[in-house]
Amino acid sequence: MHYGKCWLCGKQGWLEDHHIFGGAFRKKSEKYGLKVGLCGDTCHRLGPDAAHQSAATALKLHKYGQKKFMREHGATVEEFRAQFGKNYLDENEIIEGDD
Repeated sequence: MHYGKCWLCGKQGWLEDHHIFGGAFRKKSEKYGLKVGLCGDTCHRLGPDAAHQSAATALKLHKYGQKKFMREHGATVEEFRAQFGKNYLDENEIIEGDD
């Protein structure tokens, strides 16, 4: 846990680390810094829009994580896919320099 601003709701407080790409890719999320701080109950685990409850929130995080990885490592979609198994971005979202 650490103190900061929740990536999802923006509230200040104690946050839990959420690995954007979990499961088999959890270690790669750790290695590449693909984590965000989320409010424990509301935004991370239990709320209706929580990362572990909402497919829409999970997709938003996956898109953010892919863009971050591609930007920080100068990677292509194919290189991202080789590391994380899937492309989460639509063609119109793949814009160089886009956040």
